[in-house]
Amino acid sequence: MKLPSHFYTRPNVVQVAQDLLGKYLYTNIGGVLTGGMVVETEAYAGENDRACHAHMNRRTPRTEIMYQEGGVAYVYLVYGIYHLFNVITNTAGKADAVLVRAIEPTEGIPEMQLRRHMPVLKPNLTAGPGVLSIALGIDRKLYGADLTGDTIWLEDQGVQVPAGHIATGPRIGVDYAGDDALLPWRFWLKDNKWVSRSR
Repeated sequence: MKLPSHFYTRPNVVQVAQDLLGKYLYTNIGGVLTGGMVVETEAYAGENDRACHAHMNRRTPRTEIMYQEGGVAYVYLVYGIYHLFNVITNTAGKADAVLVRAIEPTEGIPEMQLRRHMPVLKPNLTAGPGVLSIALGIDRKLYGADLTGDTIWLEDQGVQVPAGHIATGPRIGVDYAGDDALLPWRFWLKDNKWVSRSR
């Protein structure tokens, strides 16, 4: 079952980031279905979070989508190479987001391998937000996409993730954010080989 709009509009982005673990992320690009189970996420809490693009109510052409009501995709480019996929949450104007960092691939694996130029299946196929997007065919064309639509969406397939199976730690690559860089807002499934490896 696709996640309904009210899943995304809840006010606690940290809770949403945890609840996305065990859900399934899919894309249908050019009629090709690819996807898998979300195993790693990071929460970003709008204007009060120095690690968030919307810190201090920053509004730019890139971040404008963050101020929409939850349930749309925020896709942006880093290092001129990688597109990162984020889920916008909360009500309009709050600019909260969850970065999806890794999935355990289950659907369309041969296509994902082709996109990643990876003839042998390895855990780094989808372990990390940049390579995840390559594998799923996510790019700027999906900026603002409706997550209840038919191009990119998340599903609840009944996977129950006990709280004791969720690990937490600081987010990756946000050292510039001062004390906010230390917030334990990265979540991942313990002992899952598809989780990204922090440097």
